[in-house]
Amino acid sequence: MPETSPQAFQIDPEDAPTPSPRPLPAVVDAAAQPSAGLPAHLETLADRARDYVEAASSANTRRAYASDWKHFSAWCRRQGLPPLPPDPQIVGLYITACASGAATADRKPNAVTTIERRLSALTWHYAQQGQLLDRRDRHIATVLSGIRNTHGRPPLQKEAVLPEDVIAMLETLDRAGLRGLRDRVMLLIGFAGGLRRSEIVALDVGRDQTEDGGGWVEILDKGMLVTLRGKNGWREVEIGRGSSDATCPVTALQIWLKFAKIGHGPLFRRVTGQGKDVGPDRLTDQQVARLVKRAALAAGVRGDLSEGEREQKFAGHSLRAGLASSAEVDERYVQKQLGHASAEMTRRYQRRRDRFRVNLTKAAGL
Repeated sequence: MPETSPQAFQIDPEDAPTPSPRPLPAVVDAAAQPSAGLPAHLETLADRARDYVEAASSANTRRAYASDWKHFSAWCRRQGLPPLPPDPQIVGLYITACASGAATADRKPNAVTTIERRLSALTWHYAQQGQLLDRRDRHIATVLSGIRNTHGRPPLQKEAVLPEDVIAMLETLDRAGLRGLRDRVMLLIGFAGGLRRSEIVALDVGRDQTEDGGGWVEILDKGMLVTLRGKNGWREVEIGRGSSDATCPVTALQIWLKFAKIGHGPLFRRVTGQGKDVGPDRLTDQQVARLVKRAALAAGVRGDLSEGEREQKFAGHSLRAGLASSAEVDERYVQKQLGHASAEMTRRYQRRRDRFRVNLTKAAGL
């Protein structure tokens, strides 16, 4: 997803949350307004351009950006300030209000990552209008730097579910119905493939089967090949067969496809009719997050914590973090599986690793 500053906030980096109205480039905006002078025969191209604008970013990102623009516009309205055209001084006041809690009804200050995402959303929205918000302007850059220095905190990470946790989570699923079969595959594929929750639900049974699909699976002798459309293009993820059928993601997938009678279209769908029927609708990524949380709590993962603490510990990203933390292989293979551009990003997912494997103190002679 092409955020202005992808490092400033991590929507995947879990997986995140269309603008409405949909963002329009200049030619598309002209096509939407006949009075602008665009010939009628170009309206089809304008519609196609609108579709491409949406395809440039994920649905979660567009939802988040739409929400942020709505938040900014409402704040401007309350202050009697115009949201358009872009004014660095107004934006600087806005992020100050976000940091101090003056921009929200509950007076709760926004986290630094939230403020950075809101700023990226404003920059993106103005760009769709053909206007430039200069983030280097002192009214924005200096204020943001001060906010980071004052309110910056280490990132809060979701708990990784390790192999023994996943096995325990599988035991909590319904063994008699289709819902349990489906959830079993999602947990195993999400863990073994190190997939984002959005990548899991975007999978189709085969290639080019749906317009909203983000990838497909291919079952081979030694495992399955998952082809995914990521933010940096297409990538392939290899998921090998497990050591036993009980924990094998490939076997679980074959069983799901057989009993759900799915041969085409979305791979993971809603189960209806008291768990006996499979509908046509694709699951949402939020349902994956709820599954991971529900199964982890039912399995007693991190039982040393209070119920309230455990509620906050688990989400869809727990599967990716679990693979990164438990796979005893060269780090570059984990990096490739997760689709990270750098080893440093992969290390952020490793909750259980030998941080002192390389001891520079001893290596320097002390």
